[in-house]
Amino acid sequence: MTDKLKIALALLASSALAPTATAQSVPGTLRDSTATPEQRARDIVSRMTLEEKARQLGHTAPAIPRLGVPEYNWWNEGLHGVARAGIATVFPQAIGMAATWDTALLNRVGATVSTEFRAKFLERRLPDGGSEFYRGLTVWSPNINIFRDPRWGRGQETYGEDPYLSGRLGIAYIDGLQGTDPRFSKVIATSKHFAVHSGPESNRHREDVYPSAYDLEDTYLPAFRATVTEGKVQSVMCVYNAVNGVPGCASTMLMEDTLRQSWGFKGYVVSDCGAAANIYRPDALHYTKTAPEGIALGIKAGMDLICGDYRNNMTTDADSIVTAVNTGLLPQATVDRALERLFVARVRLGLFDAKLPFADITAKDYDTPANHAVSRKIAEESMVLLKNEGGLLPIKGEPRTIAVIGPNADSVDALVGNYYGTPSRPVTVLDGIRARYPNAKVVHVQGTGLIGPAEVPVPDDALCVDAACSTKGLKVEYFAGANLDGSMTGSETTANARLEWRGDRETSARWTGTLVAPESGEYGFRFASENGYRVFVGDKLVVDDWGVGDAPSILSGTITLEKGRRYPIRIEGVQRGARSTQQLVWSVPSAAGDQALAAAKSADLVVFVGGLSARIEGEEMKVQAPGFAGGDRTSLDLPAPQQALLEQLNATGKPLVLVLMNGSALAVNWADKNVPAIVEAWYPGGEGGHAVAGLLAGDFSPAGRLPVTFYKSATQLPAFSDYSMKGRTYRYFSGEALYPFGHGLSYTSFAYAAPSLSTTRVGADGKVDVSVAVRNIGARDGDEVVQLYVSHPRARNGLIRSLARFERVHLKKGETRQVTFTLDARALSLVDAKGVRRLTPGPVKLWIGGGQPVTRAGLPIAAGSAADLTVVGQAVLPR
Repeated sequence: MTDKLKIALALLASSALAPTATAQSVPGTLRDSTATPEQRARDIVSRMTLEEKARQLGHTAPAIPRLGVPEYNWWNEGLHGVARAGIATVFPQAIGMAATWDTALLNRVGATVSTEFRAKFLERRLPDGGSEFYRGLTVWSPNINIFRDPRWGRGQETYGEDPYLSGRLGIAYIDGLQGTDPRFSKVIATSKHFAVHSGPESNRHREDVYPSAYDLEDTYLPAFRATVTEGKVQSVMCVYNAVNGVPGCASTMLMEDTLRQSWGFKGYVVSDCGAAANIYRPDALHYTKTAPEGIALGIKAGMDLICGDYRNNMTTDADSIVTAVNTGLLPQATVDRALERLFVARVRLGLFDAKLPFADITAKDYDTPANHAVSRKIAEESMVLLKNEGGLLPIKGEPRTIAVIGPNADSVDALVGNYYGTPSRPVTVLDGIRARYPNAKVVHVQGTGLIGPAEVPVPDDALCVDAACSTKGLKVEYFAGANLDGSMTGSETTANARLEWRGDRETSARWTGTLVAPESGEYGFRFASENGYRVFVGDKLVVDDWGVGDAPSILSGTITLEKGRRYPIRIEGVQRGARSTQQLVWSVPSAAGDQALAAAKSADLVVFVGGLSARIEGEEMKVQAPGFAGGDRTSLDLPAPQQALLEQLNATGKPLVLVLMNGSALAVNWADKNVPAIVEAWYPGGEGGHAVAGLLAGDFSPAGRLPVTFYKSATQLPAFSDYSMKGRTYRYFSGEALYPFGHGLSYTSFAYAAPSLSTTRVGADGKVDVSVAVRNIGARDGDEVVQLYVSHPRARNGLIRSLARFERVHLKKGETRQVTFTLDARALSLVDAKGVRRLTPGPVKLWIGGGQPVTRAGLPIAAGSAADLTVVGQAVLPR
């Protein structure tokens, strides 16, 4: 066979037509496009052995060549772009996208992300037509859990604290992901984590949550219901924790009674990764004594697909399924039901058709200029101007010198949040300011780290391959196994500046050499990695964050070194997925904020870029610092090292802007009183630096609105582990917030006329049209987020008000727009103590404006107007 023929055959095998190669020999109707998806799924399942069926119920579903079933990996992440599959367009973190309050734009993002998923699938499609890890078309997003408490590290993945806002944004993203083709799904979206899940991270595999019937119906379920009944999401993910004494992935109440019977869900349920094993694991929920008992219980309750996890060696319990069937614990018909749901999904993705749908998408349709433009647009819309005293912003004229200071100023981590792809050309805030002000002198000094001293890459001249320091760099050895085991796949000498992996996922490496200390004192060491690592200096293990999960860490360790002395150094790291760049960083004894203060004193403008990152707030992580615990937070304050430097910078008297980059609320009380301008930028994605710089310069008028309450302190909240909604979120919090839900300032001003109602007496259908004229009375064009809130003076259970409708509108200077909302029975309903949703006769107060009708000292009330109506009809609404 010639080389050209070999290449041609390889290209054919990896093409979109690859599955047709054996189509004639495949029995049954799996590849018969004239049959219904249900018929095709039922037929292929009927031809499998029990062992084959069991293996297909795991996220790493193997090929069945005799039946023409290709390998398929169900695990794919798409929270705010294609994640963990290499280069991709990175959009703002979900909480940032929520701050746009723009459903149309979020739908556009979803459509862009699904195109990139199709492209990534084509780029690495397996020869049999299947997919590998993170390269499939079943997307485990969006996360629509309610961000009930700002201490939760994974709240950044959500659309905020409000059930209605979360539901509408979830529907928009799902519609964009799944597409509008009546026959095929572009990708399959997943509403997660169903249900009642929001920390603490440290106990999520053992937590047993007992929400009241009221809170369940009023807060925890509405967004899920909306994405199922209206968004037609095709997949739902069940939770790690137990709900009312039963593991979420074994809950008939959740998966059968609520999801399928009440809401009519027709898709499949996938376990959170490792959640199926939580049913029986002794160190988790331990609801059953054995694995077969637990897995049988889960599948009978409605769990269709088992995702394994690093914590349990990625097991998908195939042997337990076989045992459960053979011992009578699990009917084979129930296994078949789950499998048919899974194969219906694969059929609807077009994976068994002779020609893939969406043929206009190619393997190169990701990370494109057009997609970057969408990322920049939504980053701009996500920016929330929290404070602007004296009109410091937008920046007037062209500053000669700008000092850009802080741990997030030049941080890619602060752009991407968690569950992210790799931006090809990430634009940090520093990059954005330099691009926007090319004629200014832009001075950058980190000044401090997020939770400790500033960390910088260990310089090349401090590292040597040998003890004599005759050769600079480090020796690196690569291993095929994830624990420095398996065969060694190669070695080389490399500089520290960028240490790159060779290989793909489930590999590891060891770097060795000599470190020369440039000064005496205490050093901090960390390996800036995407996965687990260890650092040894001399005979001391300085830091150990080998870990077992997905979350990157910022864990560092300290050691005292002597100037000029040479120390053996060893770094060990593990890699999972297509993430490759590693870097050894340190803090040196002389690190302090002196350079930052000097830069500020010589500048015309100081921009401090601080906050958090997904290295210190996130999913089950090790963080050793005051205010943090296991990925969650115990304090809402700006970390102490940042706060100290911010106060010193402010004391210079130079104009100061605070830019916050974080995934959850921060109690920046001191800054609110002392810093003239504060911007909330979230984790704004690959184009985030351009968005921040554009806001500072006034290239657009900010219109983002907070999707969460910014409290003054964690002491204003109930215990984190308490899932009662009493005292939480704007709907039940009666105290004074630092910045309320829905808050956000603009560079222009708006005025509202009195609302016009189609009726003031509402019947059993709850229908009333509410119209209001909104006018831009400011000096420039801008967006306004029109928010309609409903409150019931006779409401029990402490409900203050609820968001009922919203719309983001663009108004030119002097323009007036009539905005109309239609309310229905669900929008005007109340939930009783038994969890029954009712339209109840009584008075209702409406507020329509650019925020809530609340204020505090120093914070003006949002423009808006009120109206009253009376509900005279009554009705019991469906669950």
